[in-house]
Amino acid sequence: MKVLMFGWEFPPHISGGLGTASYGLTKGLYAAGGVDILFVVPKAYGDEDQSKVKVLGASEVNVRKHFYHFDELRAQMSYLEVHSDIVPYTDPDEFWQLKKKEVSSRRWYVQTDEEGRLPFSGKYGSDLLDEIARYALVASAIAAEYDFDVIHAHDWLAYPAGMAAKEVSGKPLVIHVHATDFDRSRGNVNPQVYEIEKRGMDAADKIIAVSNLTRNTIIEKYHIPPEKVVTVYNAVEPLQLNKENFSQRSIPDKIVTFLGRITMQKGPEYFVEAAVRVLQKMNGVRFVMAGSGDMMYKMISLVASEKIADHFHFTGFLKGDDVYNMLLQSDVYVMPSVSEPFGISPLEALQSDVPVIISHQSGVAEILTHALKVNYWDIDAMADAIYGVLNYPALTTMFRKYGKEEVNQLKWENSARKVKEIYESLTQV
Repeated sequence: MKVLMFGWEFPPHISGGLGTASYGLTKGLYAAGGVDILFVVPKAYGDEDQSKVKVLGASEVNVRKHFYHFDELRAQMSYLEVHSDIVPYTDPDEFWQLKKKEVSSRRWYVQTDEEGRLPFSGKYGSDLLDEIARYALVASAIAAEYDFDVIHAHDWLAYPAGMAAKEVSGKPLVIHVHATDFDRSRGNVNPQVYEIEKRGMDAADKIIAVSNLTRNTIIEKYHIPPEKVVTVYNAVEPLQLNKENFSQRSIPDKIVTFLGRITMQKGPEYFVEAAVRVLQKMNGVRFVMAGSGDMMYKMISLVASEKIADHFHFTGFLKGDDVYNMLLQSDVYVMPSVSEPFGISPLEALQSDVPVIISHQSGVAEILTHALKVNYWDIDAMADAIYGVLNYPALTTMFRKYGKEEVNQLKWENSARKVKEIYESLTQV
């Protein structure tokens, strides 16, 4: 079976859990056997692991010979704030000729380079919607050129690409919902993003949700028939750590770690307020906020205003071995997410022998038994949980032992088998 898969990032070039999950699933599908994947990203760098999957950058595709597909995409692309028809052009002269014909409507002009390729940054910048639209144009060209049986699009950024590929090929579309805008915005939903998500869900032949929490959001907020949505939990890569290769802790203090994007979805302010409560009761504790995001400077200001800066540290964004180096030095990991569709980082913490405290408002809470669970807004309960793990060694020992045993059973191969069954249900004649 051949799968055309669209994503936005692929290791080692990641900014969060989306790329990690996509990579884990592709490896799991390879292990399951019988699945050949072409994984498309806006921009490929050449150092991606292609031992089990072929990675193709959209910026490498010549779209000039596939212009006849653009007309078919006009209707479905108009909602991406391009404000009118999509008109490709290949040189400055052609651009000005087209520009002179423009009377009252605005047009979105797509300029290719000399080799007929479109530019992509692969980032999350101010031109993100334009980049998503260009990605869909390239997807139509790829769908016309490659042979495949099913399309799989990861998260809202790739839904238009998946829809375009389906429009051209007629092949079934699976979309993978790693998060919705209800999760990212605490309910203050961006109507344009919601529209993209909704159209993708309506167009899909099957929808994969990473948790029942996410599945319920899809059904209730996007009005999708329940039988169309299947829950497939994320997993974690097997980990063999040689602790001698990592830094050893140089201070006697206990370390409590928040590791993730510092955005309102992740509830970083609740972590800071819990730190204040704990520091009122005990000394010899340091709190670490590892990550980056649009709330980082607000959190720095909050830490300063609470007068706990001498016990609080910001590391910036971590990836690769730096993540495990941080976890190996931690005594407890805290994920106070307001709305977390799944949450892979607690699994990585448990693999590293670190007890975890997670919010009930996370998908991973549905499958983890040996984790302390609190409501994200219950700062006192969160502080009590942190205090308990730091002061009662028996509690720590229990969660380390059984938590690690539990997480070692969460394999990507198991998740991949369920995804493969979905593919087969859509491709059987």
